[in-house]
Amino acid sequence: MSRQLETATTAVSGSSPRCSTARSSVRSRSPRFEPRPTNARAIAARVVGVQFTALLRLALLSALAFAVAAPAHAQTSGTTLVEVHPGTAPIVRAAGGVSLAPELHLWRVPTSALPALRRAGIVTRAERERLFARTTSALDTSTADEEWWRTAIGADAAPAPGPGKPVTIVDSGLDITHREFASRPNTTLLNDQTTSFEDDDHGTEVASVIAAAGVGMMGVYPQAVLRSYDASPLGFITAGDAVRGIVAATRGGPGVINLSFGGEEDDPLVHQAVLYAFRRGSLVVASAGNDGLAGNPLSYPASYAHVLTIAATDQTGVVASFSSQSNDVDLAAPGRHIFVAEPVADDPSGYVFASGTSFSAPMVSAAAAWVWTVRPSLDNTQLFDVMRFSTHDIDAPGYDRATGFGLLNIPSALAYTPPVRDPLEPNDDIDQVATTGIFDGGEPAVLTPKRHTVTFTARVDRHEDPHDVYRAFVPAHGTLAARAGGGGVDLRIFRSGARDIGAKAAAISQRAGVAPDVAAVRNTGKRGVYFYVEIRPDAATLRTSYTLKLTSSARR
Repeated sequence: MSRQLETATTAVSGSSPRCSTARSSVRSRSPRFEPRPTNARAIAARVVGVQFTALLRLALLSALAFAVAAPAHAQTSGTTLVEVHPGTAPIVRAAGGVSLAPELHLWRVPTSALPALRRAGIVTRAERERLFARTTSALDTSTADEEWWRTAIGADAAPAPGPGKPVTIVDSGLDITHREFASRPNTTLLNDQTTSFEDDDHGTEVASVIAAAGVGMMGVYPQAVLRSYDASPLGFITAGDAVRGIVAATRGGPGVINLSFGGEEDDPLVHQAVLYAFRRGSLVVASAGNDGLAGNPLSYPASYAHVLTIAATDQTGVVASFSSQSNDVDLAAPGRHIFVAEPVADDPSGYVFASGTSFSAPMVSAAAAWVWTVRPSLDNTQLFDVMRFSTHDIDAPGYDRATGFGLLNIPSALAYTPPVRDPLEPNDDIDQVATTGIFDGGEPAVLTPKRHTVTFTARVDRHEDPHDVYRAFVPAHGTLAARAGGGGVDLRIFRSGARDIGAKAAAISQRAGVAPDVAAVRNTGKRGVYFYVEIRPDAATLRTSYTLKLTSSARR
């Protein structure tokens, strides 16, 4: 019922993904002809189609490799991801651009067109097309009980709810003809799904952990509203397709987004998409990576703030040796010897055992959707903390880099008292809140020409929410006064011209201990402007709540 497959380390296009499921020749994979489901389009592999797509895939890989090898100024082939100014879509489209996320003004353009677009002054950011690896360590043989992991996380302690908050996987295509999904309700394909390449079983495996219907295995949340976005139409996950998938997942409203992939290189546009999803009210869950035996390099998107990062444990309840460790890990879930659904074209039984943080993340994604469905009054900032703080501590007492706050515990998460909502997230820097920043319109200002005082409570976390930045209107010749109480934070105020929190602050308060931080700044200009107030944990604090009072007053 299971098989052993070899794994290989891949490093493509400047990214450094590890432990992908790049396989040596274990068996041949025959082209298969599959019916199309009524609710979406699944693309089966045809002989001619596979040959053509393989050539296209090879061409794109070659172009990407060339783009990485050449200096940035010399990249003249392949594709580049760009962020452009609003209102410039016709120009970008005329240059051969393909829109990835209209909400964020992100496009994929021919690299050869980039110089002209830069000269036109419409490009605000350009990034080469990076590749990501799935965080699967191995598909393996096992004598484990097929569903031991359900017991480990408490999935069998109470009946899962009916359909509720959606879970979207951004991965390889879902094999909708697999018996776990062929007649499964509440299953939506957000784009064309391909299952033609060697690694295209990954999406089916991940989806089965979340929502397998119980035909041959039981997912964590069998009746979950499941959505799939194929971010690897050519057999590998690209940054552009990841952006598309993350943003597409937000269009159906708040839900859980599962990202079981990663690479060692920070991709600003993927980061931007993750922040956008969180801003739209979704919870983003990512696998920590499988580099526990390879130096634990940071992995993205797992290492971004506002991403719930998941490590892997084994059947004995300890961290798996391959599981990456870092300060970004939030919690752990089983990830070794996990029974998953497999396209029949890849394994005649339709099921295999697999290992990797790729399978830990969807357990948490499914559990989070379960909890959110039962507790719909939670917002994503509350759910984020409920999932990590309700865990069962399994390693060093308290937080640790290997398992975060502990092992996923669904019954505990269902009962855990949530913190207060954390307002206006994400707001880690000025460009996330300014009207001319990365989000159209920015975040609402806490002080306006008509609102002169405000008091509210919020939270900061050194790794998951390192800064809180707020816009505050200050009238001409007026004064902005800020007071942050609760202890353990520093306070800074920036003038209206600051572009990020790396700029010189106009006022700073860094009182030690529980003493409140207080600062004030005067607007010396002849017109009212927006200043920026930043709160961050102080040097001795990892995470804390605070109460911020802001007051603006005109000159008397």
